[in-house]
Amino acid sequence: MEPSRRLFLTSLGVGMLPAWLAGCGFQLRQTNDFAFKTLYANFSTTSPLGVELRRNLLGTGRIDLWTEAKLMLKADAILDILSEERQQVAVGVSATGQVRELQLRLRVRFRLRTPQGMELIEPVELFQQRDLSFTETAALSKEIEQAILYRDMQTDIVQQIMRRLSAVKPLSVVPPPQTTAPAAAIQPAAPDTLPKPAAKP
Repeated sequence: MEPSRRLFLTSLGVGMLPAWLAGCGFQLRQTNDFAFKTLYANFSTTSPLGVELRRNLLGTGRIDLWTEAKLMLKADAILDILSEERQQVAVGVSATGQVRELQLRLRVRFRLRTPQGMELIEPVELFQQRDLSFTETAALSKEIEQAILYRDMQTDIVQQIMRRLSAVKPLSVVPPPQTTAPAAAIQPAAPDTLPKPAAKP
């Protein structure tokens, strides 16, 4: 097949791909909308989780991520990472007591609030776990595999956080009900001020 014809057919196939996907009911991932435009990052943006979360937030192109403490009270919302815990639990041992299987766990608690203290997302814990076979003779390769699994769990949790952030609805400002002063009670006139009946002739 001639190179020019091959290039034409390839371009045609790529151009028809979105229409074919749409016909099958598949939709390409859309950029999420958020109920806030500025977000204060109340977490470490240099930790592995913070780096990935920061990259995803900025990657939307719809959020200004602030990290300076003096800007916290000016942000539309504040994202708190309350805790991050990584665990390794032995779930399988050999007859001689050597570990043969590990379970890797990652727990992250976060919340979203306004600078005034209103919770847009109440504190919630996200949890991921992966199983890892283990052998002492391949300890180095298992360490590499462990790092890959932790990264995979971290990515999954970051995506869950992003979905929850995008699900926050804009707050409708409802003015406080106006209170009207109670009408003054009508007091009867004092006896000495009541008009006296006219004297009969």
